[in-house]
Order: sequence, then C-alpha cells, then structure tokens
Amino acid sequence: MHEYTSTARVWGLSCPGFPEEVSRARRWTRDILRGSPLAEDAELIVSELSANAILHTASGQQSGSFHLALAVSAQVIALSVTDEGVAGTAPKIKRQDQEAEHGRGLGMVSAIAHRVVVHESDGGYTVTAELFAGRPTGGHPC
Repeated sequence: MHEYTSTARVWGLSCPGFPEEVSRARRWTRDILRGSPLAEDAELIVSELSANAILHTASGQQSGSFHLALAVSAQVIALSVTDEGVAGTAPKIKRQDQEAEHGRGLGMVSAIAHRVVVHESDGGYTVTAELFAGRPTGGHPC
C-alpha cells in the first residue's frame, strides 16, 4: 500500500457464474495484490470461495453471478465473495477427512485466513476472509 494512503482501498468485481470465471477472479486478485506477501494466500481464498459460489448456490445456474470485494489497508486484506444463495443452505465450515473429494474448501479457507465470517446478503450469502498483515497465516492444510 502506498505510504501516503491512510485508509482502506476497495475494489469490486462481478462475474457470471461460469467455472472459467474462477481463474478470472484469481487473476484479478493477483493483479491487485502484486508484491504483497499475502497475495498467494488471498488468491487461493478467492479461488475457493468463487468455486463454492458456482458449485453450491444459484450463482452457478443459468444467468447466475457472484460478486467479489477486496479491501486492502496497512493492517488487513479482506476478501469477500457474495453468492446468489439457495434456500436454507448457509455456507458452513466443516472439518473433512483429507482424502475427501468435496467439502474441504471453506475449512481450508478458515485454516489460511485469520478470520472468516459468513452472513446473509440480499437472498444469498457473503463469505469474508481476512488476512492480517504482519502476522503469519494459519498454515496450509495441504
């Protein structure tokens, strides 16, 4: 972050709910955070949250979309993905066997991020993961 910037800078991106948009979300995150020591962790988090939105919510259905927000300050990087939801299915962090093929994404995000918050948002859900600058990350489970 530039030394003369004292407040958080925020970016937003809306993507159609196509699987190839996950790589677009990763590139977008990587471009914004270029040079940050937290860029790789942030890119992995955005990839997992975007894929979850497409696979598990109405975001992945015809004409669906998901929305990303990235806020950067000197203290924290906050990554949010908002989906279009599915009735009664809030995202939940589950501890799965390492051999499981599905259901590990949000658990992996919670292992990398310093804090993960899920809240309802206009018919869908927003998952926000925060990475704190100057502190080691939670560690990669893989």
